[in-house]
Amino acid sequence: MRPKIKRHICADNCAKFSLFKPNGIPASELVKIQIEADEFEALRLVDSEGFSQQDGAQQMGVSRQTFANILKNSRRKISTALLNGYALVLPKKSAPSNE
Repeated sequence: MRPKIKRHICADNCAKFSLFKPNGIPASELVKIQIEADEFEALRLVDSEGFSQQDGAQQMGVSRQTFANILKNSRRKISTALLNGYALVLPKKSAPSNE
């Protein structure tokens, strides 16, 4: 497996909570799906900030194809959690930037 390159991730936009889960079910009873910091950042850039994939890739310092793969994985994880009633474990702190 190729080593992961460092990605530029905005430290100010981490999730305010570490877990998102269905109401009324204890977290200890749920399957948990981890959203990585780069996946969370890609979602934020495209779905919240309105960036294109090309602009989001430049912002994170990765290729457009890598960015598209990160975004696809994050959306797959979120849809799997929502459709199956799993818990989403969100990143508390962003990864160190490449600066």
